[in-house]
Amino acid sequence: MSDVDVTVHLTPDDIVRGLRSDVRTGLTATPKALPPKWFYDARGSELFEQITRLPEYYPTRAEREILAARSPEIAAATGATTLVELGSGSSEKTHLLLEALHRHGSLREIVTLDVSESALRDAASTLAATYDPVSVHGVVGDFTQHLALLPGTPARLVAFLGGTIGNLVPAEREKFLSGVRDVLEDGEWLLLGTDLVKSPDVLVRAYDDAAGVTAEFNRNVLHVLNRELAADFDVASFEHVAVWNEAEQWIEMRLRATRAMEVHVPVVGLTVRFVEGEQLRTEVSSKFRKDRVETELADAGFEIQHWWTDSQSRFGVSLSKAVAR
Repeated sequence: MSDVDVTVHLTPDDIVRGLRSDVRTGLTATPKALPPKWFYDARGSELFEQITRLPEYYPTRAEREILAARSPEIAAATGATTLVELGSGSSEKTHLLLEALHRHGSLREIVTLDVSESALRDAASTLAATYDPVSVHGVVGDFTQHLALLPGTPARLVAFLGGTIGNLVPAEREKFLSGVRDVLEDGEWLLLGTDLVKSPDVLVRAYDDAAGVTAEFNRNVLHVLNRELAADFDVASFEHVAVWNEAEQWIEMRLRATRAMEVHVPVVGLTVRFVEGEQLRTEVSSKFRKDRVETELADAGFEIQHWWTDSQSRFGVSLSKAVAR
């Protein structure tokens, strides 16, 4: 089996400090908000996997359709020797891409980045066994903080899939894309998955399914705060809300207080008051049109070489080359 090397840039203590900082900032803001990354403890990750299989949630299936059709073309176009996957988790979503690069004969190295050390070590071991003798490097880190520390030798293909870039607001996207470009040499590659603008009804259903799985996933962030920060949120007193924000072109997930309440978060020394009907924003998920993706990539120093959608034009995958700035 190939060697597995794991580098840790994000420790459990770092994660706890980040949670405390985000809670202190977000719950004292007007309106209140929390970053979506705190959904994903073990239970949250399990719930999200359930979401990806729901009939209303099309992005995972749509992106997989594109990768199934286009991965050989991607491998041929890039000739990538190193695949860098950001936010890799189990790396299942890039299996088709890895297979194509492996069959193409160029794949020599896999770099996976994730915040969970245990998930990353499991994924890295599986990859090392599957793609022997390809070397595998796991990086425990946050793609908003540790891009400059990624290993890997050219020619690299950075994969950022799942529409995850939509969870970043425009200023954050600008910083992220510029950070990726700073890591790459001219001529290296970025493969980006973006959910596309479509009927608000379709979008809202994708984030407010009939079975209530997304509602449970949304409320899971309160369970995380209760467990990690000794908070006393009455989770059942918050209802799930998903709305389309036309002005911003994104879906917002919120938690709405069904009654007035006072919540204590002793670990960070907060007492937080909610009035009945007050909403806590827990996620934004931006939706894109091709011209917007093209502009944001160009501003960061990338030039789109290929643009693909699924058969229903619900999701877009772009392959871009880093160009001289």
